[in-house]
Amino acid sequence: MLVAGAGTWAYFEFMRGSDAAVATQAKSPGKGKGRGGFDPNRAQPVVAEAARRGDINIFLNGLGSVVPLRTVTVRSRVDGELMRVNFTEGQMVRAGDLLAEIDPRPYQVQLSQAEGQMTRDQALLANARIDLERYRTLFEQDSIAKQQVDTQAALVRQYEGAVVSDKAQVDNAKLQLTYSRITAPVSGRLGLRQVDPGNIVRAGDANGLVVITQLQPVAVVFNLPQDNLPVVMKRLREVGEKPPGKHGDSLPVEAWDRENKNRLGAGTLITVDNQIDSATGTVKLKAQFGNEDSALFPNQFVNIRMLVDTRRDMVTIPSAALQRGSQGIFVYVVKDDSTVGVRPARLGPAEAERVAVESGVAAGERVVTDGLDRLRDGMKIELASRPGADAQPPAAGDSPKKGRRKKGGE
Repeated sequence: MLVAGAGTWAYFEFMRGSDAAVATQAKSPGKGKGRGGFDPNRAQPVVAEAARRGDINIFLNGLGSVVPLRTVTVRSRVDGELMRVNFTEGQMVRAGDLLAEIDPRPYQVQLSQAEGQMTRDQALLANARIDLERYRTLFEQDSIAKQQVDTQAALVRQYEGAVVSDKAQVDNAKLQLTYSRITAPVSGRLGLRQVDPGNIVRAGDANGLVVITQLQPVAVVFNLPQDNLPVVMKRLREVGEKPPGKHGDSLPVEAWDRENKNRLGAGTLITVDNQIDSATGTVKLKAQFGNEDSALFPNQFVNIRMLVDTRRDMVTIPSAALQRGSQGIFVYVVKDDSTVGVRPARLGPAEAERVAVESGVAAGERVVTDGLDRLRDGMKIELASRPGADAQPPAAGDSPKKGRRKKGGE
């Protein structure tokens, strides 16, 4: 009897605890419902963004390397001792700047010798001309034979030829003297010095004195697949042929770093190679960049983006809204009743983080971009903002770290 009474009492206490648990759940409807604490009836928080109209640029991407328009090895054109070097390594120079000087004294001596020889021959020529005039006068008086006049005339022509030869020798000596001053043939950036002052330099030295590379402007050679060639050639025909050296209206080209995060320069397409590389199935193209900030350096690898077309007034959505399933590409569109619907989408070209939609989404409709993992067709949603999107700046005089003071000294 006692045992039965105890069991009845235990059963009563169990039922009373169950009722209390039910009452607790009724007060806290969000707890304990569904597996893992998930409430299937609760609205799914998502982030949505409206589709809008805009322009989409179509780019062709390729890998290229920077090539200087000119690379010149500065060499001496005469032999002699290198007296002075008037540049520093890495210096930017202009065409005509003095770079180095070779001992000019041997060439000054040669010039003096040539000038002295020319002066002597000029004097002989002047005397021969005077004698020729005398002989002509005497011949008119029938005082001398015609042969003597002809001989003197030939002597005059001989001295005239000698003077012309002497003048050429003088010019050559002056030229050699000029070559003793080595100037920059082109504008550009100097490399490392190859010869120190005091050494004997010769015209046949292979290394030269220094190398100049032209960096402003600079060129980039890059490759594109042969399938893209018809599009490029079509745009070039639309642009039309330009006079040599004028490519301002050609296809715009951008150079980016290896991670495609920083743009290094903007230029234009110069030309397309005249044949396709059969081994790789690519074609070479050459673009020119102003490179005023010297961000592009010879032999540097860069990523190339060439604009070939612009689609105007297209409906665009964020790329994060795209979903792929067995039926193809679709998006979740937010309806007026705070539910979502699955909408198949036919995509167009993409640029950066946005993609054009040719059909499936209209301008102004909102598509879900975050919180897509648990969405289903017709599910109730709750629109939320991205973290920090709705943050307001602190009021004037308030510290951003200042919190609300608790009561009771807590």
